[in-house]
Amino acid sequence: MRADRLILYRRLSREERALLEDMDRLVAGSEEDADTAPLAYDLCARLIELSARQGFYGNLWHDFLTLILVRNENTYSLAAERRGAVEGSARSLMLHEAQVFIELFDVDLERLSQRLSVPELSILGDYSETDGVQHVYNTRIRDRIVHLADALGRCATADEFRETLEAFYRDYGVGIYGLHKAFRVEEHRHGGEAYARVIPIRGIRHVRLQDLVGYEIAKGKLIENTEAFVEGRPANNCLLYGDAGTGKSSCIKALANEYFDRGLRIIELYKHQFRLINDVIGQLKGRNYRFIIYMDDLSFEDFETEYKYLKAVIEGGLEKKPDNVLIYATSNRRHLIRESFNDKKSLSDDDIHKNDTVQEKLSLAARFGVTIYFGAPSSQEYKEIVKELAARRGITMPEEELVQGAVRWEMAHGGLSGRTAEQYIDHLGSVGDLI
Repeated sequence: MRADRLILYRRLSREERALLEDMDRLVAGSEEDADTAPLAYDLCARLIELSARQGFYGNLWHDFLTLILVRNENTYSLAAERRGAVEGSARSLMLHEAQVFIELFDVDLERLSQRLSVPELSILGDYSETDGVQHVYNTRIRDRIVHLADALGRCATADEFRETLEAFYRDYGVGIYGLHKAFRVEEHRHGGEAYARVIPIRGIRHVRLQDLVGYEIAKGKLIENTEAFVEGRPANNCLLYGDAGTGKSSCIKALANEYFDRGLRIIELYKHQFRLINDVIGQLKGRNYRFIIYMDDLSFEDFETEYKYLKAVIEGGLEKKPDNVLIYATSNRRHLIRESFNDKKSLSDDDIHKNDTVQEKLSLAARFGVTIYFGAPSSQEYKEIVKELAARRGITMPEEELVQGAVRWEMAHGGLSGRTAEQYIDHLGSVGDLI
C-alpha cells in the first residue's frame, strides 16, 4: 500500500487507513475480479458519508486526502504552523511525503469508473453538496479544505505540493485548533491518572460584538485587552462581572467569532475541572494560536476550594503561564468567593487572623488584571434595546405598543436586562410566524 511508505503522516485513523487500502485495491484490480464492484460501491458509500458529515463537494477523493493532511499533527506540520517555511531534514522528508500524496491524488475517478464498469465512481469526482445537513465544520473552514484540495490536486511536483501545504499550515494551522474556534474539556483516565482531552465545540452561536446593544465602554475595554493579546502585546486576564442577562457570556462567544481569523481560540473550562487546568495549558503551550480559557458563571461558596488551583495558575505558581494563554471569566459576583457578615466581625470567634481570611477570599478576583462591569440597564435603556432589536429583526409594530409590551414582559420575566429584551423580541418573532 502506498500509505505504508509514509513517515511523517504515518499516524492514520482506522477509517483513513481502510479507505487508502481499499482505493489501492481498486486501482490494482480489474472488472473480472469478483469483489471489485462491491468494494467500489462500498468505497463510494463511505466517501459520500464523509461528504455528508464534513459538507465536502467537488472531488471527494481529493477532499478526503486533504482532510488527512490538515488534521495530522506531526513534526513537520507543527513546525510549519509555527514558522512557515521548514528547513533541514524535515523538509527533505516532506518532499518524500509529497510524492506519495501526489500519487494518491493522481487517481482518476473517471478513468477508474470506466475500467471497472462502475459509473457511480465518476460522480464522486464532481460531487454536489447536499443541502440541509448539519456539518462538522462551518462553511468557511469547509471551503478552505475544499479549495486546498483543488490546489493540491493541480500540483505537478513534490516541491510545489510542499509549498502549497506549507502556506496553508502557516496561514490557518493544523489539527483541531486550525479547524475549530471553540472547545470544551473532557476528563479521561489512563492507568488511574486523570488527563484532559480538548474537544471541539461543533456549533457555536454566531454572535458579534455589535449585536450586543449598548455597553460600549465595557465592550471597548474587552476589545482593547483582546486586541493586545492577539497582536502579541502584553494583556491581562479578564473578569466580566455584573447583573445576570447583561451579555457577559455573549461577549466571550463574540470574541471567538471576531478573532478566529487572527488565531484566537476559546476553550471552555468548568470549575469542577480546575485540577486539569495545568494539563490543558501544557497542551496549548508552543502552538501558534492565542488561547482564552473561558470560565462561565464563576463563583465559589465558602466550602469550595477549587479556586486555589486557579489562583496558582493565574499567578503564584513556579511555572510561568505561557504568553499565548489568558483566562477570561464571567460572574455575577465581583469578588467570586461568597462572603458573609461573619467575615466583617471583630476577633470574637475562633479565627485569630480574620483579616487574612478576608484577603484570601479577595485574592482570586485581584489576580484578574482587567475587571469589566456589566450593569442592568435603566428602564429607558431597556426600551432602547428593545427598539433596536426589533428594528434588526424587521418587526414592524407601533412603537408605543412595542414598548408597552416590553414593559409588561420584563415585569413577568426576570426584570430589566438585555436577555429579557431579546426573549421578548424572540416571542414577538414566534408569534409573527404563527399569524
